[in-house]
Amino acid sequence: MGEYVISCCSTVDTTEEYLKEKNLEHICFHYYLDDVAYTDDLFKSISAKDFYQRMVDGAMTRTSQVNAEEFSAYFRGFLEKGLDVLHLTLSSGISGVINSARIAAEELSEEFPDRKIVVIDSLTASAGYALLMDKLATLRDEGMSFDDLVNWTNEHIQNQNTWFFTTDLTFFIRGGRISKVSGWFGTALNICPLLNINDEGKLIPRQKCRGKKMVKKACLAAIKERVENGADYDQNMFITHSVCYEDAKEVADMLEEAFPNMKEKVRIFDIGPTIGAHTGPGTVAIGFWGNKKEK
Repeated sequence: MGEYVISCCSTVDTTEEYLKEKNLEHICFHYYLDDVAYTDDLFKSISAKDFYQRMVDGAMTRTSQVNAEEFSAYFRGFLEKGLDVLHLTLSSGISGVINSARIAAEELSEEFPDRKIVVIDSLTASAGYALLMDKLATLRDEGMSFDDLVNWTNEHIQNQNTWFFTTDLTFFIRGGRISKVSGWFGTALNICPLLNINDEGKLIPRQKCRGKKMVKKACLAAIKERVENGADYDQNMFITHSVCYEDAKEVADMLEEAFPNMKEKVRIFDIGPTIGAHTGPGTVAIGFWGNKKEK
């Protein structure tokens, strides 16, 4: 495990197997289906298919972030083993979970003065969050020290880009993110919004496209415009989706064709229940390294 651990929230939206493969730790958010509480355990308790079908069938969803007490118990387990902790939280533009993590870290720093606990705002979610953690695991495995990894993260975090599109406005309307009138017209016109996460970690609408084909083209164009080293991009890319694997795979194929020097094939994972409770089915997210994020 080394002298320190790298940790994230379950909203990284990968699988437990992937996190174990990369030697990354995680702490779980919570969510509710019709007021029944569940742990966001990366779809171990309930499958992605069943979760999103419950939403389609009318189940009401809400989410709950990790509290300071949970973070304290979680961090303590590593500190008692003599390990330092670098934890990246879900974006502060989406959740206030970073406040809970920082409260716990501050309290434990007094109890464990010889250990380092650093909490950093990832300013991203889902596919972009996964990509960021993947990079940190690689740098650690290449021998980067704890302090150097913290500095690298702070210096490069704005270069992690995350773009989303959705082909189903139902749950954006239900959650109040789109008005009912706008949603009705958008659905009637087959509008698929293209969004990204900005420099403050907030989800920002960027374009309105007519249909899946157009939004995928617009998404690829946006990535080409911003990606690190252009067509010579040689880093990884990650995709997450909410039960629309065919759309995600089509985008992955487009990306692999556009950027043939990618380090690995595009990894595709499910959007987890915490993020998915707000997007519903039909959403695809892409994480890549590129220009500094926009306002």
